[in-house]
Amino acid sequence: MTRSGPEPSGGVPAVPPDPDCPVDAVDVHAFEVPVDGPGGTEQDGTLDWHSTTMVLVRVHAGGRTGIGYTYGDLSVAAFAESVLAPVVRGASAAAPAALWQAMGVRTRNAGRPGVGAMAVSAVDVALWDLKARLLDLPLVHLLPAYHERVPVYGSGGFTNYPLDRLTDQLGGWGRQGIPRVKLKTSREPGRDPARLTAVRRALGDEVEILTDANGALGRKEALYWAGRFHEEWDVRWFEEPVSSADLEGLRLLRERGPARLEIAAGEYAYTARDFVNLVRAGAVDCLQADVTRCGGITGLLEIAGLSAAEHLDLSAHCAPAVSAHAFCAVRRARHLEYFHDHVRVEGLLLDGTLSPAGGALRPDTGRPGLGLDVKWADAEPYRVHGTRPV
Repeated sequence: MTRSGPEPSGGVPAVPPDPDCPVDAVDVHAFEVPVDGPGGTEQDGTLDWHSTTMVLVRVHAGGRTGIGYTYGDLSVAAFAESVLAPVVRGASAAAPAALWQAMGVRTRNAGRPGVGAMAVSAVDVALWDLKARLLDLPLVHLLPAYHERVPVYGSGGFTNYPLDRLTDQLGGWGRQGIPRVKLKTSREPGRDPARLTAVRRALGDEVEILTDANGALGRKEALYWAGRFHEEWDVRWFEEPVSSADLEGLRLLRERGPARLEIAAGEYAYTARDFVNLVRAGAVDCLQADVTRCGGITGLLEIAGLSAAEHLDLSAHCAPAVSAHAFCAVRRARHLEYFHDHVRVEGLLLDGTLSPAGGALRPDTGRPGLGLDVKWADAEPYRVHGTRPV
């Protein structure tokens, strides 16, 4: 992990300022980074993409700056600027949860799920980061933390990878001591046996294989592949075998699939009600939540309470630089998705990112907040929104 100097806000005061000071500015940026997949493309079971866009929000108060971000369309940046920034400016930096509630009210007619929830998430993360920096605390020490580290799984294995790249990537995570890896499946189901066989040979028997269909299969087809995945390659995790909107289909897979094959979903849940619906339907064995989609850290804390009350583990979807802190505050945290695209983008754009050690990410408690700073010079070639701070 690398370290950087003071924030561009003009230095760090000798005594931390009062956190109950007003937010005096909000600025929004977006950076679009091309993927490094074959021919400039990556694929999963249902989607092709050519780039990953980080929408980054900064909030300023008391001479400190908080950083938050999400991954989504450029429209998220416009939403954050037009709908959310006016809510936050002038309000107390001491109460991220109160501002989260106020932003929720403001998004009611503007569009709460999807783009709205992602924008709220980025601003909320920035507010928590700001409060921690005002208190001169690492964010994990400001949150109600249950853990000091979060186990990770290596995630990538895109469906358009040739076998050598597939095995190099997943095998590389295994050699780093990460005991579980995930590959995308079900784009062309007939190709999956060769892919899974190659991965199992590269990993040996000690590393767990997780699979993700991204909703590509029908119910009966998914049930067939669930049986094969488990019996032939000892797969223990099948993520979104059918669409995450098909709650009955997910429940069918849970009830009729192999007993040791867990069904997971939740990365496209944006509100607390979305998670309640998954739980009440009996749709999953393990919930997933993306802190950059589900309402930020404030939203995640609500969902963490639901997972604990329902005796369900909660797995972190992507955004490892934020999730490493946030999921320490999830009592039933299972693991964190160390996703190839996000690891790469965060490493390009941010200073202070974390690397796994012993198969887990441990927040850096020697730096305030998330411990992140923007590498403005490196980020500038990818800018698609906003202007570089002076």
